[in-house]
Amino acid sequence: MTTELSSQQSAKNNNQSIMSIQIVPTRRPIFLLVLAFGCASRCLAQEPSPSPTPVPTASPYSAQTLSELKQLQQAALTSDYAYRQVAHLSNNIGPRLTGSLQAQKAVEYVAAELKAIGLEVQLEKVTVNHWVRGEETAALVQYPGMAENTSQKIVLTALGGSVATPATGLTAEVIVVRNFDELQSLGSDKVKGKIVLFDYHFDKLMAGQGHGGEAYGQAVKYRADAPSAAGRLGAVAALVRSVGGAEYRLPHTGLTDYAKDAPKIPAAAVTAEDADLITALVPQGGVRMKLLLTPQQLPDAVSYNVIGDLKGSEHPEQVVIVSGHLDSWDLGTGAIDDGAGVAVSMEAANLMQKLHLRPKRTLRVIAWMNEENGTAGGKTYAADHAKEMANHFAVMETDGGAGHPLGINYGPKSEAKGLLEPVTKILQDSGAGILNFSERAGGADVEPMTKVGVPGFSPIQDNRSYFYYHHTAADTLDKIVPHELAENSAVVAVTAYALTNLERPLPR
Repeated sequence: MTTELSSQQSAKNNNQSIMSIQIVPTRRPIFLLVLAFGCASRCLAQEPSPSPTPVPTASPYSAQTLSELKQLQQAALTSDYAYRQVAHLSNNIGPRLTGSLQAQKAVEYVAAELKAIGLEVQLEKVTVNHWVRGEETAALVQYPGMAENTSQKIVLTALGGSVATPATGLTAEVIVVRNFDELQSLGSDKVKGKIVLFDYHFDKLMAGQGHGGEAYGQAVKYRADAPSAAGRLGAVAALVRSVGGAEYRLPHTGLTDYAKDAPKIPAAAVTAEDADLITALVPQGGVRMKLLLTPQQLPDAVSYNVIGDLKGSEHPEQVVIVSGHLDSWDLGTGAIDDGAGVAVSMEAANLMQKLHLRPKRTLRVIAWMNEENGTAGGKTYAADHAKEMANHFAVMETDGGAGHPLGINYGPKSEAKGLLEPVTKILQDSGAGILNFSERAGGADVEPMTKVGVPGFSPIQDNRSYFYYHHTAADTLDKIVPHELAENSAVVAVTAYALTNLERPLPR
């Protein structure tokens, strides 16, 4: 308001100056007239000029594309196609560990389904790790206060890639450490010949606040590195507290990563309850365990990434990938990890075909092989298509279960936000309007591409209960809520179609 009043007063003063100039007697020197008019002109020139009308920025999407995005969202929310796909993968085919007959059956099934909806399908060869679990048992055979001639069963599962115990098992004293520093403080004298239990707790409070991924990241390093750390100090086996949030006496498996400079020792995950039991007994006196693990590392096997293309109408050489991984661990049936991700990716193409929508860029659906114990599928694809990376417009992977989606993770440049905001305005209708910038957006299989600058995307999903079931025998179809799976389909289909029709390049 002050600025407006000052401008009005200035204009009034300027007008008065002009009026006074007009009545100056002609006998005054002419230069005074010129000086007066010059001053008035300068004063008028100093008035604030009106603000220029903003030039509207062209939308990154055509009006037709925005209309089609809404159609896709509504169609996804009422479709059961994705649920039927994950139901077949988990119920009819079952666990799909790489190298298994079920994994091969899943490859054939998804390829046939993608052909049935009209995609150009090809199988790309991947050499995969072929590890099989075998028998896994454990019992406490000595502990303070035990009844004579008894033992206590310990519920555990071998970690992926673990070596076997001797055929008859091994029996040794158990020691407990909370972390790597505590292990190192013991030294080899106190570790040699022992079974080491790493009792590092998954942060359930953090996960309950919606940060399950962060809690998992903190704990999973023990699953990966603990066996080698213990092996270097002479331990005969390593156990880790299961990396997960539920305490239903469920062991959580997952890949361990033997270091090249350490001996390979048998490795397993015990349930949270059994970790608590051992931790309570050890300070009371000597605790001994008999452990039997009989996994086998078989020769590498041949498998495939399943790839289906819906060719672009204007830029068919440019590719937008939607994907999930087809393999799973062998304890459950791989419904949430990651049959759901494969199914919602298939649904994106299915809906575009059903609605007769033609993307301008090629939509590529990929069901990756070997994410769980090697990521050979993603690495092989990136190597085989290295010369085409400049034409990979964007990559998306869904590998966080099937919980209600909250929005989109995107990267590697925050400048993409403005290009995505029209998309999230549409997704707000199903509660998925959040945009989250992350330099590492995407997933494990697409990481080789995002590392070289291809923009990565993934749905933001409610993962508060995901790590209850992750890598356990409870990863089964009943954990999926059909409506929430449909909401994930909407996020993937809408985002993918928007990217295939984006009028501008994404920042890389």
